[in-house]
Formats: sequence, C-alpha cells, structure tokens
Amino acid sequence: MSAPVDRHTESFLEMMQVERGASPNTLDAYGRDLADFSDFLAGRGLRPLNADDRAVAAYIARQAEIGMAARTQARRLSCLRQFYGFAFAERLRPDDPTANIDAPRLGRPLPKYLRKEEVNALLDAARLLEGSEGILMTALLETLYAAGLRVSELVSLPLSTVARDPSVLVVRGKGSKERMVPLSDPARAALAAWKTERAALLPKSKPSRWLFPSSGASGHLTRSGFARMLARAAIKAGLDPAKVSPHVLRHSFASHLLAGGADLRSVQEMLGHADIATTEIYTHLIDDEAGRLVRAHHPLAGKPLRKE
Repeated sequence: MSAPVDRHTESFLEMMQVERGASPNTLDAYGRDLADFSDFLAGRGLRPLNADDRAVAAYIARQAEIGMAARTQARRLSCLRQFYGFAFAERLRPDDPTANIDAPRLGRPLPKYLRKEEVNALLDAARLLEGSEGILMTALLETLYAAGLRVSELVSLPLSTVARDPSVLVVRGKGSKERMVPLSDPARAALAAWKTERAALLPKSKPSRWLFPSSGASGHLTRSGFARMLARAAIKAGLDPAKVSPHVLRHSFASHLLAGGADLRSVQEMLGHADIATTEIYTHLIDDEAGRLVRAHHPLAGKPLRKE
C-alpha cells in the first residue's frame, strides 16, 4: 500500500505548478516519484522530512538494484533535489540531504527519426484514408512534421490558433512559454481542409474551442488517441508501427531541417528547447547520415590502403 501524500508534498507540487509552470504530466510523475520514495522510507520508519543523506542514497541505490533505467533514476533524484530545495527554502528542515549524492551516469542515445521517404510514405498513407479520418490524420501529420510540435502541444491546439489561415503557429509549450513556428504550405492546406470538415462534423449546439475536439474529458484529442491513429497510418504505409511515434516525427522534423542547412539556433527556437545543448544532439544524426552516405557511395570507400 502506498504511503499517503502528506501536506508538504502537496505544497511542493502546488509550488511547482504555480511558480514554475510544471505541466500536468510533470506533476503526475513527481507525485508518483515522491510516493515511491515515501513507501521506501516507511519501511525504515522514516518520512521524507526526517530522512538523511544515507536514506536518500540507499533509495537511489535500490533503484539500480531493481533494474530501473539510469534516466529514471536521474529523474527521481532530480525530483528529490527539488523537493528538498523547497523544504530548505521553506525552513521545513535545516539541510538538503541530496546535496552530496551523485546522479547516475547517463548515456546519451541518439534520437530515432524517419528518413524523408518514410515520412512521405506516412503522409501518403494518411491521404488515402477514407473520409473524415483521412482529412484529420493528414492535418495532424502535416502540422506535426511541419512545426516539430510535442504531441501534447499538437492535440491541445485551440481553434483560434488557425482561425485566419496563419503562416505561423503560436504554440504554448513547457512552462506555458509561447513560441512561433512557421507552417509549410502543405500544412496550411491540410489544416484548412480539416477546419471545413470539422465545421461539418461538429454540431452547432456543441461548439468546441479545440482544433481537434473529442467527446472525452479533456475536450480534445488525447495523446493516446493520436498514437493509435498514427499506428494505423504506419501500417498502411508499410512501416513498423513500433518505430513510428509522435516524438519520432518531432525528431525527424529537427534532423531534416538541420540536414537541409537550417542553423542550430533557429531549430532550437522552433522546438522550444530551453538549452541549445539539447538541440545539438541532432547534429550527431547528420554526422551519422553523412558517414553512411560516404561509405555507401564514395568511390574509395571500403578499399584497402596501399602499403608502401
């Protein structure tokens, strides 16, 4: 049984939401992390506010013992650092027990992405879907690939964002920060077709503020709903649906832009990355692709060196 969420945890999560603009997904993840930490401490007769550095270190070590991924371990330690930083600032305890704990070493896997011909096959498959589903899927894919949106940003676009056939999307991203992303002509055409179809489908008695409305609790298409649609389109395109996801399309957007000569700073701004180091990882994809092309097509590739 999970330990009950105490008032200090609730205050911390409220601070993260109000002062730092943490998304619902981040708050949910931090809530689960703190609940898991509290369960661990309860077995030792401790609570988060009276745990010392040895208890925190034992918890992080336990994550490795049970096979938790290094990235998940790092996220949980980050959550604890922020929680104890909050507790120290609020004078709930006189020290920070995470101060001397090292984060687990992380590898830096290259993001997966689709080749341009695979993206085109996916878009062609969406256009071949019948009726409203095809119009909707084409609008979703064209917008996602044209603007490099996070899936949560895509499905929650308000109708007002595209009210006047914009050449630029204004997107509200992490931390409620707004950014502007140019739209391609195919994306604008797909969105215009969807707006016409949407108007025909949506009863006038039930207006919606969302560009991609649904009857669910959120009022708009969900991430899981879009993922299911994307899997169907991938199968129709002859692609492995396990290798096609909204985030893979976001990676594809960035990789193809940089390969086409876009500058890193512009791509950073379009993706909404706070740190350009996050964007720099896509340059490794370009290096790998260039190396593959050289190995495959250069006339001297693969030939042994002549010995003098």
